[in-house]
Amino acid sequence: MFEDVQTAIPLGFLLSFVIGPVFFVLLETSATKGFRAGVSFDLGVIIADIVFLIIAYFSSFQLLENLSNQPGLFVFGGMILLVYGIVTFAKKETKKKASLKVKKGTYLGLMAKGFLLNFINIGVLAFWLGLVVIVGPSLDNNPNRILVFFSTVILVYFLTDLIKILLAKQLRRYLTEERIVLIKKGLGIVLVICGIVLITKGFLPKEKFNIQEGIERISE
Repeated sequence: MFEDVQTAIPLGFLLSFVIGPVFFVLLETSATKGFRAGVSFDLGVIIADIVFLIIAYFSSFQLLENLSNQPGLFVFGGMILLVYGIVTFAKKETKKKASLKVKKGTYLGLMAKGFLLNFINIGVLAFWLGLVVIVGPSLDNNPNRILVFFSTVILVYFLTDLIKILLAKQLRRYLTEERIVLIKKGLGIVLVICGIVLITKGFLPKEKFNIQEGIERISE
């Protein structure tokens, strides 16, 4: 069990620095709205990851095959990211100093935002599925070992995110209204790019993104 934890720790740390839409939204939310807002958003992201892990564990290869046969899921998730990115880029900011403050009722909304932004990215589900398929056999498909391993990954992932949130919060003193606008514009561009990538995957021939075949190659 201790060896499983040791293996999971670096993986959880590295996952926290995977560059994607969630990474940038987390930093932007933490820097502009504060620590609690960042934690609320990140909790939503973590909950989505846990849901994906549960689906991955109980579905394994069957769901991997379904994903390969339904490229429309990539298009759907990509369209949502694309629209969200365009709205984020085009949205005009009102000149309010209060924009850095968050009402208590908004924290639940930020959690929902984190959950949905992570959940609509079908690539995240594919990643967790692949990881379960690859790691499971090395853990003898033992439910207890798998639970310990992935719980450690998620915990380290979350703790590393807390450090990022704390560091992002320190940037608030340097964020003028103009810089905040630039950050959000950049975030919008990142979301648009991620959306286009997902949509492109949806239109590629099946053999180009056969997840199961890719995992088998890695395992060889």
